[in-house]
Amino acid sequence: MNINKRFTIRCAVYLFLIKANKLFLIQRKNTGWEDGKYGVPSGHLEENETVREAVFREAKEEAKIDIEKNKLKIVHIMHRKSNFDYIDLYFTIKNWKGEPTNAEEGKSDKYGWFSFDNLPNNTLTNIKVAFENYRNSILLSELGFS
Repeated sequence: MNINKRFTIRCAVYLFLIKANKLFLIQRKNTGWEDGKYGVPSGHLEENETVREAVFREAKEEAKIDIEKNKLKIVHIMHRKSNFDYIDLYFTIKNWKGEPTNAEEGKSDKYGWFSFDNLPNNTLTNIKVAFENYRNSILLSELGFS
């Protein structure tokens, strides 16, 4: 097999911030992908970055909170088919420093805490599926495959 033609996959990390049976969501804008939909603090894994470092970075960049990397708990893994194949890693954390907010006003709009049972209709599909799987203790799922 030619190593230069080997299949590659992308990895993204997501942080479920939970307080009083509510999930923190941020509405996307000016990103070029699924603008107008709600998501959680998230992003792509960057070169030479560990998964925990990526979650720490995204929590700070998108929600302006500090977390302890070693306190992260992985709660769901999704193999997702989009324009590319992704492995999405979903985490929670019990405590953080700061009040989650919209820290990237150029890339996001509204934000807030939403009841588990009343997430906005325009929440990203992968977030809805992963969060429901997390609530049902399902660790692994696949999305977008025929």
